[in-house]
Amino acid sequence: MEEKKVAVVGAGLVGSLLAVLLAKKGMNVDVFERRPDLRKAKAIGGRSINLALSNRGFKALELAGFADEIKAIAIPMYGRKMHDVEGNLTYQPYGKEDEAIYSVSRGQLNQKLMNLADDYENIHYRFNHACEDVDLTNNEIHFTDTTTGKLEKYTYDHIFGTDGAFSAVRGALQKTPLFNYAQEYLPHGYKELSFPANPDGTHCFDKNCLHIWPRGEFMLIALPNLDGSFTVTLFFPMKGETSFESLDTEEKVVAFFEKTFPDALANMPTLTKDFFENPTSTLVTIRCNPWNFDNKVLLLGDASHAVVPFYGQGLNAGMEDCTIFFDLLDKYNLEDGSLFDLFSEKRVDDGNAIADLALYNYIEMRDLAGDEDFLLRKKIERKFSDMYPNKWMPLYSQVTFSHIPYSEALAAGNKQRKIMDEVMKMEQIHQNWDDPKVIDKILTLLA
Repeated sequence: MEEKKVAVVGAGLVGSLLAVLLAKKGMNVDVFERRPDLRKAKAIGGRSINLALSNRGFKALELAGFADEIKAIAIPMYGRKMHDVEGNLTYQPYGKEDEAIYSVSRGQLNQKLMNLADDYENIHYRFNHACEDVDLTNNEIHFTDTTTGKLEKYTYDHIFGTDGAFSAVRGALQKTPLFNYAQEYLPHGYKELSFPANPDGTHCFDKNCLHIWPRGEFMLIALPNLDGSFTVTLFFPMKGETSFESLDTEEKVVAFFEKTFPDALANMPTLTKDFFENPTSTLVTIRCNPWNFDNKVLLLGDASHAVVPFYGQGLNAGMEDCTIFFDLLDKYNLEDGSLFDLFSEKRVDDGNAIADLALYNYIEMRDLAGDEDFLLRKKIERKFSDMYPNKWMPLYSQVTFSHIPYSEALAAGNKQRKIMDEVMKMEQIHQNWDDPKVIDKILTLLA
């Protein structure tokens, strides 16, 4: 294949990973990023929900040859630990005994991927380049060099847009005929807080769990870091009686945490500083179709399917885009005029499915995670799945611990939910959940 000259716009997690996979195919890759080099930044924090890496993400990292390096900067979390107002804990494993999702700092992961990409002579990073427009006729990208203010133009064989939820590359595609686009904000936002490490460097809560304080209309979550701290995120209404807008003094914030999250507050010496200094960020879902323009421009990651973070799949879905595109390159090549169309057709339904799953999981995490009926459903599902693994894989396991397409997992999950709705109507189900009749009922409904 003739040596292709390609551009990746956006040097985030998906962009840096994609650059390596394209370089492995022998292409010359220029990676553009509007921000300065993250590796030279003084501090990383303020709005970076820790990420949960799982099987789909690790598969892409294995293709790049990076899985072991990334696992070394991540902490396995084997389940959720729910905290009620009194501080009582309920544990819910994520999968089988050895199955875990991995907590990793967004900034550390991005820096690591950039450093690994630097080992490739055919990858060149250009920082401080803000994409202004894409001339789709000539495959020409217009950038402003933010250090000099100069407008620069570059032409490429192919352009990959990995520049996030508010993608400038997608903005150019939105002006083309038959391009569909939708964005939807949740009425909730989020703010990053923290639990520092104990004086001896240990974690203040179990480090191998994702901690959740479900409180109905809102929740707090905490993910472990390697240094003994936790990154804590408050998901909270933006406006209203109990909201970011209403907690406008230090006294109100402390009083609210004392009443609502007392066991968390005991570990938050910098709560009011974090609360008022860290930004309040929004939560948006982006959907579009198609994800490409001819065989010239292709969107991947949040540029094509930004999702809210409640299934821990935003990063994994973006990395799976890279895996699927890499696999298609094995069967076809960039000369094949239908390659970008094929990718788009293959992935759009899955992008919509994980968006729907993430929105539903917010309700599950904040409303249901501490609910007795919900916990019993999960217990019955787990028992049945252990007995009949070929007949039932829980939805969470399909999404997190398999490579089943998201759209197929969503369809299977809907079927399972209807079956469990019937099971939960059985007489005295809380007392008799272990009765063989419950298993027989599921087998009958499955048949």
